[in-house]
Order: sequence, then structure tokens, then C-alpha cells
Amino acid sequence: MAANDHGRSLDAVSRRKFLVGAGSAGAVGIAGCTSTGDGGLGGSDDGGDGLSGEVIVTGSSTVFPVSDEIAQRFMSENGNVNVTVDSTGSGGGFANNFCPGSSDINGASRPIQDAEVEDCSGNDVEPVEFQIAGDALTMAVSPDNDWVDSMTFDELAQIWRGDDPAETWADINSEWPDEEFELFGPDDTSGTFDWFTENVVGEAGSHRSDYEPTEDDNTIIQGISNNEYAIGYFGYAYYQENQDQLKALDIAETADDEPTAPSLEAAQAGDYPMARPLYIYASADSLSEKDQVYAFTEYYLENSSAEFIADDIGYVPSNQEQVDENLSTLEEYA
Repeated sequence: MAANDHGRSLDAVSRRKFLVGAGSAGAVGIAGCTSTGDGGLGGSDDGGDGLSGEVIVTGSSTVFPVSDEIAQRFMSENGNVNVTVDSTGSGGGFANNFCPGSSDINGASRPIQDAEVEDCSGNDVEPVEFQIAGDALTMAVSPDNDWVDSMTFDELAQIWRGDDPAETWADINSEWPDEEFELFGPDDTSGTFDWFTENVVGEAGSHRSDYEPTEDDNTIIQGISNNEYAIGYFGYAYYQENQDQLKALDIAETADDEPTAPSLEAAQAGDYPMARPLYIYASADSLSEKDQVYAFTEYYLENSSAEFIADDIGYVPSNQEQVDENLSTLEEYA
């Protein structure tokens, strides 16, 4: 949808370009609350040369660390803009916030589903897709687990499938302990849950429900680290931040493949079988009608290739081609 489709005047578009240019000078890291604006912990109170208002971001717990960091950096330069970032799960964010029109942007660790597009359309919300990073979805066990270092998709599916799943480690390999799994994972509103179910459990059927589900990845990490027989999965950024408490498993798609450890390098090279893209979806109306949402989205996309995405957060940054493609899409809503 181009700018003139929204009936915006040339003067309005020119002002938008000026505001965005002034508000996206660079990335400056700060400490503080993500939802701070109006000259508080968000930074200076000059309003980013005219920007003000609120930006509401919901969605994926996997994407949350990226949105959280970028929101803080953006607010440090735009003190009169308040950006709130809430971890609701990809599906939860679409269903409860974004599609009903109560959030401007939704993070997602998998592509938006057709049913979600229809749900949004019913509320006159048009989602605009931007791929902003890459992830190496990580399967982890306790550091006290000394019997397994790698698993295949089939072995993982035996554990996590809903139909007649394995109940003990020995059910997978007779040389492993005859002890029941302690299972931790994302809630079924999570895009990580959806991606894992579709790509790893796959033909084995639906995901089992008798595990500890949560949208708080730190709860998964705590559960795994405190139990010798635990296993669970989450985004790589959470592993990178807590690797002293966890043991990540090498993963092979089939028994004939060489297992690969999760890493940003392996995900970027396409060698890690549980690598996946990460997204944000912005409301077309929010982009075209709210200067602060457009400016924040542009800032987000420009910084998606920054080194801090890998170094400080733990995801694969966008390449310049992806950034340029995203910005070209964004310009249609200026």
C-alpha cells in the first residue's frame, strides 16, 4: 500500500521523512525500563526533534530481547516517545493484541498464519512483514546430564510427540537412564512451539501437552538447570545468556547426518538444522498514521544488521540486502 493510497499530503510525507531522519541518527545503549518515555530512563526529553506518543510492541518471547534492546536505544534518542514491549508469545500477541488493533507491532518466531491474517483482516488490520534476524533454536539439558550430547529429529519427536510419546530416557536409548523426562518448553501460543511442532515433531503428529509450558523462557532455563533428567527448548539468545547453567545438545536432522552444535555461525551458514528466521509485523495503519511508529520501525530495521544483535543479544543479524528490502517495503507506508 503506497503512501498516496492513504491520502496523505506531500507536506505530511515530507514532515515524516524529516522526523524519521532526525530520530534515527544511531544506536545508543542505555540501562533502564523498556516502557520509559517522556525524558525518564528513556533518555533525553527533546522528543526526537518533534516525535512523541506511544509505540506498543507485543508478541514472541524469542524476539522480545531484540525489541526490548532496540526500544531502549530508540527511547534514549527520542525522550517523548514511550515504547512498551510485552512478551506474549507470537500467537498470543496476534490473537489478543495485534489483530484486535491494540498493538502496533507484533514479534513472531515463525511466519504469520493464514488464520491470523484473516483475523486481522476482520478488524481492518493489515500486517506488514519484516524479517529482522535469525535464530538457532536450542534444545538443552542439565549440565549434570552425562549420557547424551546429541539427538536427531526422530529422537526429539519421540520425546515431544503427542501420540504415544517416550516417557523415559531409556525409551529412546536402552543405555540411557530408566528415568522419566522432566519436560519444559514454550506455551502453545508461542511461535517457537509452532515451529518446533511443524518442523521437528512433524509427521509424528501433534506436540505433547504433559510438560511445563510457559511464555517465560527464563522459567524453562531454571527448570532444566535444576533437574538432571530435564530437557527443554527455547531461542538461542537465552542459551547464550545462561550457558553456564545449561548443556546444549548438538542436533542432526537424520541419523546419517553429522550432529551440529547450535551457534550463530552455524545458523547463518545453514548448517544447523533448527535455524529459523525471526520477524516483526507492523500494522499498516500504525505505520501510515503514527509518526512515532514509523520512526521506531525504521530505526528497528536499520539496526537489525548491527553487531549488538549478535554480540549482546545472541541472534544472527540481518544482512544488508535484507535491511534494504525491509526499508523499501517500509517506504510504501511513508
